[in-house]
Amino acid sequence: MRFWLGFFQALFNKQSSKMAIKVAIVVGSILFTINHGKAVIDGKMTRDRWISGLLTYCIPYMVNIHGQYVMGRRKQKKKISIN
Repeated sequence: MRFWLGFFQALFNKQSSKMAIKVAIVVGSILFTINHGKAVIDGKMTRDRWISGLLTYCIPYMVNIHGQYVMGRRKQKKKISIN
């Protein structure tokens, strides 16, 4: 439970967010173009597709934060075990 609480807090951490936002914009844009590009060009974006498009940016953000959080925890554990 402590892991999930820490991860949730990391989602809104300013320091972690800077990198995660950059990753989400780049990766999310690539995925959005792959998944929804034709619908945008054809003018066939529905409400559900726009919601899906939003999630296309949220997932890379969350994955990046998760990676940063896990690495931070591992570094912290190593530091504790060395001392």
